[in-house]
Amino acid sequence: MQQDMPETGQGNGEGRRTTRRLAAAAARRNRRRRILKWTAGTGALAMVAGCGGAYYLYQHFNDNLTSVKVQLGEEAERPQAAGDALNILVIGTDSRQGLGREYGDEGSTGHADTTLLFHIAKDRTNATVISIPRDLMVPIPECRTDQGKKIPGSAREMFNTSLGQDGRDAGCTWKTVEKMTGIRVDHFVQVNFEAVKTLSTAVGGVEVCAAKDIDDKDSHLKMSKGRHTVQGEEALAFVRTRHAVGFGGDLTRIPLQQQFISSMIRKIKSDDTLTSPTKLYKLADAATKALTVDSGIGSVDKLKDLAQDISKVDTKNITFTTVPVLDDPKDDDRLILKQPDAEQVFSMIAGDRSLTGTATPPATDTPAPAAPSSAAPATTAPAVDAKDVRVTVRNGSGTRGQSGPTVEKLKAKGFAKAAVASDSAVTATTTVSYPAGQEAEAAALAAALGLPADAARQDPKADPKGALVLVLGKDVLAAPTQAPTEAPKDLQRVQADDTDVCAK
Repeated sequence: MQQDMPETGQGNGEGRRTTRRLAAAAARRNRRRRILKWTAGTGALAMVAGCGGAYYLYQHFNDNLTSVKVQLGEEAERPQAAGDALNILVIGTDSRQGLGREYGDEGSTGHADTTLLFHIAKDRTNATVISIPRDLMVPIPECRTDQGKKIPGSAREMFNTSLGQDGRDAGCTWKTVEKMTGIRVDHFVQVNFEAVKTLSTAVGGVEVCAAKDIDDKDSHLKMSKGRHTVQGEEALAFVRTRHAVGFGGDLTRIPLQQQFISSMIRKIKSDDTLTSPTKLYKLADAATKALTVDSGIGSVDKLKDLAQDISKVDTKNITFTTVPVLDDPKDDDRLILKQPDAEQVFSMIAGDRSLTGTATPPATDTPAPAAPSSAAPATTAPAVDAKDVRVTVRNGSGTRGQSGPTVEKLKAKGFAKAAVASDSAVTATTTVSYPAGQEAEAAALAAALGLPADAARQDPKADPKGALVLVLGKDVLAAPTQAPTEAPKDLQRVQADDTDVCAK
């Protein structure tokens, strides 16, 4: 039986050509859908409160991206590479340039108003997101901008001044985070002030929850108790509010931001968004216009590979937390790191340890600093009750993040009064200095760490009632330290799949 001829052709040859053209068009549409789905899996990773962003892959958005070549200094000064794990620094700037007077600080170039460090595990089973408070007092290292301008460092400044102050760019914030945490950052994403408005609108609104009525005249948020779907100006007001909730400070605002981002992640990965090319297109367009990234991911092709990798993380295994902090004794309006808790969290991230219930990589490292091969045999522990021995741990290895894990190991060995102190000058070997009359305590500490007998040295100037001082030398790097397997007690957390979180 003769087959019917295609309406658009004049013979079998033309029909086959028409079929091929239709198939090619369908393939292009399918490719575009796949790209948009890759985007949806990772969009919220670059979105922060007060600002937002995402990794988008389609070529149409390539021109929207702005990239910066960061200047990070000598490789030897940086933390060890994360390997197959990924650490992405997300910086939300509060720049008001071009926004008029509506949000205050008219014309401000902006600082690091909201900063998050996204750690994606090497096996892609989990992710941890650390919020860094803007009011945290930290050392800010000397840095160079993309234009080569040299900016002096400072021994003590608010963290948010690592961006914008004296012309500092995102590379300066990147260096500050690496120095503070001992965690190697792989890439950064900087997003502008208004992006949360366009992103929340693009997905049709984000569900949030208030545990009480909120009326914040500063952020212009007026919200009744209960659940709401917010977008645009109301979404921006929600993530900016802090005066009418909690204790009214930046630490109050951070959980609201984490709630919002978690809800945004769920919305982006929902069928309602995934099946809507219109929503995905609007989301991609809004986000890429808001993005500034480092040159290492400054193209759609490079972002595609990164985004596909990140999208493997299940929402239920994304944990948000905040760097452990205390009120600054010098200024009630500022914060300082809470030690050893902060070092413990940093060490977990650097060691690729999860804050969720997923499996962690097997421990292949040694539990104590390694003595040089030519060292004398370790001492035999005298009869000392370790729980009564005060130990101050100072890092002189030249590599950040060594003190916290050492304190945890000492506590595990019974030295309950071990504590982290400021870093010392770099030294080759690990030593224990002790006041007169504490020879036995020093010998016990050296033995607990497997140090040679001559590592313990009396300090004639030390207060007889003072603590032992353990200075970690470069030799501790001869064998990697073991990362903690548990987070500090009472660590603030928000799970990305938790729909019951409400602003209090």
